[in-house]
Amino acid sequence: MQPEINIGTLGHVDNGKSTIVQSLTGVWTARHSEELRRGITIRIGYADASFYECPTCEPPSSYSTSKTCPNGHGPTKFLRSVSFVDCPGHHSLMVTMLSGAAIMDGAMFVVSANVKTPQAQDREHMLAAQMVGLHNMIVVQNKIDVVDKQRAKANYDEIKNFTKGTVAENSPVIPVSAQHKLNMDALIWAIQEKIPTPKRDHSVDSRMSILRSFDVNKPGTEAEQLTGGVVGGSIVQGVFKKGDEVEIRPGIKTESTNKTVYEPLIAKVGILQAGGGDVKLATPGGLVAVGTDLDPSITKSDGLVGNVLGRAGTLPPTLEKVSLNVDLFEKAVGTEQLIPVQKIKTNEPLV
Repeated sequence: MQPEINIGTLGHVDNGKSTIVQSLTGVWTARHSEELRRGITIRIGYADASFYECPTCEPPSSYSTSKTCPNGHGPTKFLRSVSFVDCPGHHSLMVTMLSGAAIMDGAMFVVSANVKTPQAQDREHMLAAQMVGLHNMIVVQNKIDVVDKQRAKANYDEIKNFTKGTVAENSPVIPVSAQHKLNMDALIWAIQEKIPTPKRDHSVDSRMSILRSFDVNKPGTEAEQLTGGVVGGSIVQGVFKKGDEVEIRPGIKTESTNKTVYEPLIAKVGILQAGGGDVKLATPGGLVAVGTDLDPSITKSDGLVGNVLGRAGTLPPTLEKVSLNVDLFEKAVGTEQLIPVQKIKTNEPLV
């Protein structure tokens, strides 16, 4: 079943975001070899889960990810499928985090009970959540198994002071131990109560934000057996069907007479996958893989990340120049010390 909502993970590196997603889904999202070596999330990870409720148990112990009651009361009632978008917490990967935040319907803001809150990327991620208008949020106080009651209470006070005046000011704070899967029922209950599935309009022009792109062919595959490139992401609006002719913009960057230009790509949808299986129709909510007839060399190694996919002829033109009114932050929020922000300089890269 295709997930109906995207829930992100925000917070400082090593706060346990990927471990919480694993506790809920059974999937370790850091699959990339460099991620495994360094022990941090580098690319956006994703994993799906289905939530169930036992009609006999009292909440929150009635909530689980199991088709049968963990407390032995028989079959449970299916509630909904959700997709978790696991974003990196390291300061050097902020652009990756922002691309994930753009498709979130809600978020779990993960803090660690054994360190002082906020850490550098806690401030940065909270500001990013406010920038993209992310209001449905739950604060997850992780690692309560490695602190005593006094420290857990002190950390709770730090959390409340940190979130005061932010979009998370009134968000529930759920203490958990992701490592021991402690209080996961309360976390699922909070997600069900505080992060509702938004209403979707399937009649508008289809749009999908591309978060990943792949070459799924194994080395040595014969030319006649090659599979077209695959793009993955989240449908923002509308629907996509197998056989649709689609367009990807801005497309491929090329150099022409000392000028950088982008060429849009036209492709045909061959395969749609969502919720772990093939589907004929993909709708907003969750993460979708779109198999195309594109040359896989174009899509390999996340080559199309940041592009937008839509039905052919419906995407707006690519702009070469834009005029911006910029409001800079007074202080840099992603550093341990609050350093004053300097004015923008010529040729400085912007996000």
